[in-house]
Amino acid sequence: TKAKIIADQLKSLPYIKHIEPVETNILIFNINDDIGEAHFINLLDQEGIKIVSMGNKKLRIVTHLNFTDSMLNELLEKLKNLKI
Repeated sequence: TKAKIIADQLKSLPYIKHIEPVETNILIFNINDDIGEAHFINLLDQEGIKIVSMGNKKLRIVTHLNFTDSMLNELLEKLKNLKI
């Protein structure tokens, strides 16, 4: 699934602390303790990426049926190049 592809990308990024097992189109992960949650969400928002906080630096990404391969590639590139 696309959520699993995103999870694989997140595993390689230094600002990710933990990723929960992906079973559906929902991806739940934690950012490192030294990163402000609001700051992280805002950085993604500036890149056109909308994610939801679940509190305590636990974040959620949900892919949609209409989330295309080109959208996935753009997301992966933006996550890789995000300046924290």
